[in-house]
Amino acid sequence: MSKQINVALIGNPNTGKTSVFNALTGLNQKVGNYPGITVEKKEGVCKLPRGVKAHIIDLPGTYSLNASSLDENVVIELLLNQNDKDFPDIAVVVTDVENLKRNLLLFTQIKDLQIPTLLVINMADRMSYKGISLDIEHLEEQLHTKIALISTRKNEGIDKLKQLITNYKDISVKACLDIKSIDTNYFENLHKAFPNQLLYKLWLVITQDVNFGKTSRNDFDAVSDFKTKSSADLKRLQQKETIKRYQYINNVLKAGQTIDASKAKDLRSKLDRVLTHKFWGYVIFFFILLTIFQAIYDWASVPMDLIDSAFASLSEWTKNMLPPGAFTNLISEGIIPGLGGIVIFIPQIAFLFLFIAVLEESGYMSRVVFLMDRIMRRFGLSGKSVVPLISGTACAIPAIMATRNIESWKERLITILVTPFTTCSARLPVYLIIISLVIPEGRFFGLGYQALTLMLLYLLGFGTAVLSAYILNKVLKIKSKSFFVIEMPNYKLPLFKNVALTVIEKTKAFVFGAGKIILAISIILWFLASYGPGEAFNNAEEIIRTEYASEHLDEAEIQKKIASHKLEHSYIGITGRAIEPSIRPLGYDWKIGIAIVSSFAAREVFVGTLATIYSVGNDDEETIKNRMAAETNPTLGGPLFTFASGISLLLFYAFAMQCMSTLAIVKRETNSWKWPVLQLIIMTVFAYIVALIAFQFLK
Repeated sequence: MSKQINVALIGNPNTGKTSVFNALTGLNQKVGNYPGITVEKKEGVCKLPRGVKAHIIDLPGTYSLNASSLDENVVIELLLNQNDKDFPDIAVVVTDVENLKRNLLLFTQIKDLQIPTLLVINMADRMSYKGISLDIEHLEEQLHTKIALISTRKNEGIDKLKQLITNYKDISVKACLDIKSIDTNYFENLHKAFPNQLLYKLWLVITQDVNFGKTSRNDFDAVSDFKTKSSADLKRLQQKETIKRYQYINNVLKAGQTIDASKAKDLRSKLDRVLTHKFWGYVIFFFILLTIFQAIYDWASVPMDLIDSAFASLSEWTKNMLPPGAFTNLISEGIIPGLGGIVIFIPQIAFLFLFIAVLEESGYMSRVVFLMDRIMRRFGLSGKSVVPLISGTACAIPAIMATRNIESWKERLITILVTPFTTCSARLPVYLIIISLVIPEGRFFGLGYQALTLMLLYLLGFGTAVLSAYILNKVLKIKSKSFFVIEMPNYKLPLFKNVALTVIEKTKAFVFGAGKIILAISIILWFLASYGPGEAFNNAEEIIRTEYASEHLDEAEIQKKIASHKLEHSYIGITGRAIEPSIRPLGYDWKIGIAIVSSFAAREVFVGTLATIYSVGNDDEETIKNRMAAETNPTLGGPLFTFASGISLLLFYAFAMQCMSTLAIVKRETNSWKWPVLQLIIMTVFAYIVALIAFQFLK
């Protein structure tokens, strides 16, 4: 039986921690949330030498153990709680060779917790480029640790890293700093009051308002010597601790690190001057967006057509091969079309995640955040609000979670409320199918009309979010002040492995997350569409044959009329007819109404719902797009999906809050039902009015 050890992967943001995590775990990883809080938890498994298996936790990025946000608190509380099932046997601190001095502050703090701490110096391939040389033996001796000098880009040093993790018991737990040197009298008294506890752990409990073991802040308040320390005194001691740590780090690096400035080739500053320029920075970003949306259409068209045809053929094959009956109809008319309605969009969603991953890996996304800060401030937001707004293009739920690093409550609340306007990947299937139906395939200066429409919808969502933020900033009477600080990482070529893992994980999460909902809804919808009450449904064949007896229709036409009549008088048809008067002014029929209502569970369900409804009783092998294109408007005649009704539908989904999961997260983050209810009402009413005006004007 192999032994399993817990490994905590810790480091400053932008040190390549995720690359190290991917190099160790590969595809053996999963993403979830820490119990009870909305902070992302990444964990994976790595096989080490001598049959040892490592359970690796990729902790949130943090600059020090002086926490200022919830995700940084996660790091501290895990390192202090030895009873936690994830408490590390070894802490692996990942540093960047170019920012070693700053990164070592966190390393020395973790080291002083007497946890075996391994130092990983990443991006070793940049040492010659930057004129950096290191004396590893000297650094190991002075820092009382073992060092793995690695390059995840060139896959160098990973085997040595695994070996060092395996031999973690050989790593010294000697402290880097004598914490008593900060204030001898204070810490001597602290030691006397709690003789069985590690002093540095006690110090973190006092300053960070976190608990460990059976000791909490209340225990300190009971000791008279500690009541005299005000928060200002504690802050002063924290600053003194930081100064002493940097003095220690400077002495270590004086002999352990040499930087030849004459060899450093600095391309970064030249690129920054262009990419963050007050004018050209925005122009470049705009053209990058144009390229992305054009590529999403051009590159994905072939695999999408293949998937669409494959599901239509599979549905037909299932109907022909399995014995006739309700179960066969459920599979061929309910489950297969429903799932096909989501699988068809995998290529385009995968390409979107691919481009986002490349922009993040290259270091360009941080420049975009810096650029957008100039605009955000005018609308009552800080640059930090851009991170949730941009990450909202994947999903509003983690984007809203990401607002936890915004210190100002007002800015955070506004960001939470406006983020759902950003076009998420769940809207993408709706946009793509409607655009393909109502926007022609022509080109303008080499750019397709459909790609331009998609980009305009993304810009419309972002613009509405920013405008809404401006209005909320004026309306909400909450006083707050914050500062925007962001670190610009070095530019680097994206690692293929990191990008591939990101695309696979994000696409898998989207497909399986949506797939479960769509599968359940497809089965319910099929049942509601396949059965109905009363004589109108049960005697459909007799009614239709009598009604059209004089028209001498062939059998295929008769069967289509019977299927249409049954659908109209089914449970779902009756429900749809009930809500149709309220949506008819928008250019929609009852089938679209059902799709809108069911997609409140998840926006992407819209296409799967229509695919299921249109497949019920349909024996023809047709793709989803063809079925939708063939629909006629029962009131006006002609195609149902016209330019007017299509634009109306696109605008409705651009602005409506069609996601109950997002509402649940907003409630959890604001700790009140007031804000999600207001969000739902205002966004839905606004979407209805805009869609109504658009259809009435364009028809």
